[in-house]
Amino acid sequence: MGLLDNIRSPEDVKALPAEALDELCREIREYLVASVSEHGGHLASNLGAVELTVALHRVYDTGRDRLVFDVGHQCYTHKLLTGRKDFSGLREKGGLSGFPKPYESVHDAFIAGHASNSISVALGMARARTALGADYDVVALIGDGALNGGMAFEGLSDAGHSGEPLVVVLNDNGMSINEGVGGLADMLGRMRTRVEYIKFKKWYRGSVLPKIPGVTPALGAMKSWLKERIIPENIFDNLGFEYIGPINGHDIHKVENAIRWAKEYGSPVLVHVITQKGRGYAPAEQAPEAFHGVGAFDVKSGVPKYTGEDFSSVFGRALTEIAGQDPTVVAITAAMKEGTGLIGFQEVYPDRFFDVGIAEEHACAMAAGMAAQGLKPVFAVYSTFLQRSYDMLIHDVALMGLHVVFAVDRAGIVGRDGETHQGVFDLSFLSTVPGMKIYAPASFAELRSMLRKAVLEDTGPVAVRYPRGGEGPFTEDTSAEASLTVLQGDDVTIAAYGTEINEALLAARMLREEGVSAEVVKLNVLSPLDAEPVLASLRRTGALIVAEEACAAGCVGEQLLAAAEQAGALKAARLINLGEGILEHGDPALLRRERKLDGGSLRAAVLEMLHGKDET
Repeated sequence: MGLLDNIRSPEDVKALPAEALDELCREIREYLVASVSEHGGHLASNLGAVELTVALHRVYDTGRDRLVFDVGHQCYTHKLLTGRKDFSGLREKGGLSGFPKPYESVHDAFIAGHASNSISVALGMARARTALGADYDVVALIGDGALNGGMAFEGLSDAGHSGEPLVVVLNDNGMSINEGVGGLADMLGRMRTRVEYIKFKKWYRGSVLPKIPGVTPALGAMKSWLKERIIPENIFDNLGFEYIGPINGHDIHKVENAIRWAKEYGSPVLVHVITQKGRGYAPAEQAPEAFHGVGAFDVKSGVPKYTGEDFSSVFGRALTEIAGQDPTVVAITAAMKEGTGLIGFQEVYPDRFFDVGIAEEHACAMAAGMAAQGLKPVFAVYSTFLQRSYDMLIHDVALMGLHVVFAVDRAGIVGRDGETHQGVFDLSFLSTVPGMKIYAPASFAELRSMLRKAVLEDTGPVAVRYPRGGEGPFTEDTSAEASLTVLQGDDVTIAAYGTEINEALLAARMLREEGVSAEVVKLNVLSPLDAEPVLASLRRTGALIVAEEACAAGCVGEQLLAAAEQAGALKAARLINLGEGILEHGDPALLRRERKLDGGSLRAAVLEMLHGKDET
């Protein structure tokens, strides 16, 4: 039996002798590799943060103290040490989430899934502690990639000025998902310090000042003189933080000592820890980007068990081809070049590829500036992260009608990453952006055609939204029309878009076996919406089902209902969507079935609507 087998809570971690910690970290890495190889998940980031997480649990009581993760995909060791060692259902329905979730454990202080907010959240908790006279410590754990985001600097500026006792741990592995970019990454690479200054300051504060009143100005001058010679000034000093580091993040004893020092300061402190993404597993060390978020893989070789074409890779190749025909086409990503399929574009057109780091607001505004000066920018971004750019969508892009193309990846149900990553809100907020045109391809062929139109033919802001994963049985290209009937019928109209068209067609085939003739209308352009094919169908059927992987507020179904009511062509209707849009983690097919968006559920909804009885 190993050490990890006996860890049931952070108290067990604290009870271990210091000489046992390296062995514990080794066992944790073995467990992580074995578990993620079976079920998929975030691996490289977790392997890099093992010693750091163990040290945090040696110093803090996370059941009382507040440990705020940034993004949170590096929380697997934290879960192992807080009584959640059953990874058999990791990211599956009913199993552990891949991110911190307060509903899972008191040790998870705050939900996490997006980047750059941890310092702001932690400062809020620290100020609440002061206001309520409570007694607990607050720690924000942020990566160098997330630190690149503007919100992180807003938090740093306020936190440093606040004087609140607060520790920010900077986990610096030189990467976000891909390698670090920008001036901040360069600065972190140059920063150095020495433990001697930290020891001097603790001695100065605790031993000298209380005993020798009246010499504070002289000692303060001496301290400043010493600091200037030992530690080069850095941005964290200037923002009001005491800076400790950089520390070797894989020396568990040094990390623990540094965090203990930080905890005792009683003012804002930043601990800079250097780690290696993918540490301890050779394939992940050699290709940390590939092992950031992975599916099941063979442990010995590191080779994925399942591979196949997906919308992201098709998008990347299509954009590269389009760029070859128009030298004004440029690609933008916010630290997601691999996830959005843009590695090939970067290799072919390095001078027309821009990775701005985790800074979606900046990416959107920069794209607007490019468009204003004659370029055709394409910003490839996950649906859930585009939410951060809403103000820029309106203020910087739409008000001037600028031609910026948004390649909205992972639209709809994403699945195992859960609530923070489901791409279910983009349609609602994009449809409020003045002049925004929204395409919804259902196949690889349609993605290629719609992207070409969006980049080379359209004007103004354009979004092309497509799902995670591959295409379904529908592989045609119907992009020549904004909306069209793809299957004739007389009894009921089923309207759908994107890959949900596969479920609509499946339902129609099932209904025909029961004597119900369903007409399926496919929507290719969601804004501005061409409702006429749906209305023409309703004049015959009078009954409407609208199926969509989107939240209810602002969904396409609402627009179709309004148009049908105005035309007087509606006798019965049902909108089937994702309700408020909060979906926990799980297999996408299972989540679709639970929300009644699979073919069998659509069939049952039609029969219930037509015959007044539940056919499920």
